[in-house]
Amino acid sequence: MAKRDYYEVLGVAKGADAAEIKKGYRQKAKELHPDRNADNPNAEAQFKEANEAYEVLKDPNKKAAYDRYGHAAFENGMGGGGGGPRGGQGDFGSAFSDVFDDLFGDFMGGRGGGRRNAAQRGNDLRYNLRINLEDAFSGMQKTITVPTAVGCGSCNGTGAEGGSEPQTCPTCSGMGKVRAQQGFFTVERTCPTCSGMGQTIKDPCRTCHGQGRVEKEKSLSVNIPAGVETGTRIRLAGEGEAGMRGGPTGDLYIFIEVQNHALFERENTNLYCRVPVSIATAALGGEIEVPTIDGGRSRVKVPEGSQSGRQMRLRGKGMPALRGGGIGDMFIELAVETPVKLTARQREILKEFDQLSEDNNPHGSSFFDTVKSFWDSMKS
Repeated sequence: MAKRDYYEVLGVAKGADAAEIKKGYRQKAKELHPDRNADNPNAEAQFKEANEAYEVLKDPNKKAAYDRYGHAAFENGMGGGGGGPRGGQGDFGSAFSDVFDDLFGDFMGGRGGGRRNAAQRGNDLRYNLRINLEDAFSGMQKTITVPTAVGCGSCNGTGAEGGSEPQTCPTCSGMGKVRAQQGFFTVERTCPTCSGMGQTIKDPCRTCHGQGRVEKEKSLSVNIPAGVETGTRIRLAGEGEAGMRGGPTGDLYIFIEVQNHALFERENTNLYCRVPVSIATAALGGEIEVPTIDGGRSRVKVPEGSQSGRQMRLRGKGMPALRGGGIGDMFIELAVETPVKLTARQREILKEFDQLSEDNNPHGSSFFDTVKSFWDSMKS
C-alpha cells in the first residue's frame, strides 16, 4: 500500500513552516492517541503514521529532501543527513518528546525543559490566635511569637560555605528533572542528584547545612481590627518561612478564634443577653440595669405583665461590622425567676395572692380551657 503524503497525514498544506507542522502534529497526536481510541483498531497505525510524518518534516534537512524527492528520499539510503525514519515508523520518542514540553512544560516546571531556578519560595505559615469578645469589639494590637525559618546569615541564604556559588547539577544540567524512555513515552522524574533543585553545593554551609535558612522564633506585632469573629483570616505578606537558597519568603496567615462570653452570645453583629427579673418586676413593671459590651451600663424599662422570653432591643449596642458597615444591636431577653427559700410570711402572702389571681393568668386559663375540651372530646 502506497504511503500517504506526509503533509496530508498531518493535515497541513505543502510547504508549511515549522510552527504549522508542529501545530498539526499536536492536533493529530491528541486526536489519534491509542488511549483515546480504544474502540478504533486503526488508531495505533494512524498514530504511528503521524509520528513518522512529523519525524521527517520537523527536521529541515529531511524536510528539504522530502519536498524534492518525496518518499523516495528515504528509500535505498537516499537523503543522507542522518537516514530516514527508523523501521519506516519514525522515532516516536523523539517526536512526541518535542510536543511533550509544549503540552505539559508549564506544569512540569517550564517550557522546553528550561533551566530550573534553584531558589524556591518558602512555605506559608498558619497561626491560631484566641481572643476574647471585648478585644473583638474594640480591636487590639497583639504581639505573637512564631516559630519559622529565616535566611541563614552565615551564607546569606545561598547554602554554600564562604559565599561560594552553587554549581549546576551534572546529572540534569540544571533542569531539576531527568528523562527516561519507556516504550512509546518519555517519562520525567525529579533528579536524584539535586532533588529537583537544579544545582548542587560542593561545600555546604556549616550553619544551615546547605538549606540557606535556619529555624528561629520571630516576634511580630499584629493589628487585630474591631469586628473580627471566629474564622476571620489576617494575612501578613512576607512573614512566612524564608525560601530555600535565597528564594522569596512565604506569607503568614493568622486565624482568629473568639472565645465564648459569660454574659453575651454573639450572632453576626448582634449580641444577646439573658437577664433574670423577679416575679414582682415582671408583673408590676419597672426598670433593670444591664451591662453592655463596651463596659458601660444601660437602664431598660420592663413593661407590666412581661413574660419569660420577652425581648427588648438596645440599638447600636452590639458588635461593629468588620472594616466599617455600622454597629449591630443588643437584645435583652427576660427570664422571670421563681423565688426559692420562702419565709413563712412570704408563703402566706403567695397563697393569698394565688386565691385572688384566678383571672390574672391569661396563658394558664387558655391552656386549661383547651385541656378541658380535649378531655371532653375523648369521653364522647
